[in-house]
Amino acid sequence: MQSRAGCQRFLGASILCASQWRDAKIADIDTSPNQYVRSVKVLAPPRLDSRLRGNDKRQGRALIMKLISENKSFGGMHRRYQQDSQTTHCTMTFAVYLPPAALTGTKVPVLYWLSGLTCTDENFMQKAGAQRVAAQLGIAIVCPDTSPRGEGVAVDPEGSWALGLGAGYYLNATQAPWAANYQMFDYVSHELPALVEAQLPVTNVRSISGHSMGGHGALIVAMKNPGRYRSVSAFAPICHPSAQSLGAASWGRRAFAAMLGPDEANWHAYDAVELIKNLSERLPILIDQGSNDDALVRLMPEALVAAANACGHPITLNMREGYDHAYYFVASFIESHLRYHAQELLS
Repeated sequence: MQSRAGCQRFLGASILCASQWRDAKIADIDTSPNQYVRSVKVLAPPRLDSRLRGNDKRQGRALIMKLISENKSFGGMHRRYQQDSQTTHCTMTFAVYLPPAALTGTKVPVLYWLSGLTCTDENFMQKAGAQRVAAQLGIAIVCPDTSPRGEGVAVDPEGSWALGLGAGYYLNATQAPWAANYQMFDYVSHELPALVEAQLPVTNVRSISGHSMGGHGALIVAMKNPGRYRSVSAFAPICHPSAQSLGAASWGRRAFAAMLGPDEANWHAYDAVELIKNLSERLPILIDQGSNDDALVRLMPEALVAAANACGHPITLNMREGYDHAYYFVASFIESHLRYHAQELLS
């Protein structure tokens, strides 16, 4: 093992059953330079097959993810992992916060957090200040990236930050070249939870939240997966990305056209205002929105509230006076959202 003077520690690989992950032992020290990776290979036992949903071809196969960094936080551990996704067909990075209870062997429920345009897995974990309350409540937080990335992954030829890298909109693209990798709906709904629940000390009791594009993602993922989440909330979500009234000002229409094609009827499958009209589950929605948000006209929370009221869907919209769209806003109210989710996750 390298000395601390080199500021690096090198961890090898272990193979273990999912039910025995806590007994893993580090083997085969990797002394290659500039590495800080622990690769854990988990052989999914037959009982986990039921968690691999639909046409998931990973059934009965080994699930692999690599630990690329870890930092102690409020008695728990913040970790970043990479995996070779079979849904997005590229290497995906995601972050996990494990509260102290999880490190002592107790399986804990999970809040999945989806971030906004241009973000990665790091923005929320570094800026929102969620770890202190999550540690107190005994809740894990899982934060995926906002899009596929890497060689061969499509990017916007016009260089816009509102389409492509960092802008996956948590949908399943159907149009070339986007369809090859941009399958973020399936990734965050199924592949990532299956991986996390198989390998880490967490349960399949889940809630979901997000900010901006990620708020849009949280809403549509919860709406399109009835019974899968205990609760859903959002900060300043893009509520009506297919709205014609916004035209070129929309944060969704150009991306939806590129990834889903010109038929706007297909866009409605990923638009919360359209989805809420015909849901089989009426999971209450909590939204916080800053009154001084420069993007408020694009976000259209009033359209979602109107659609919810029209069909009797329970929704709470907190307009926060003087707050904008930045993470200062998210950090100001993240504790109330965590406690909201804890009521359902821990019940």
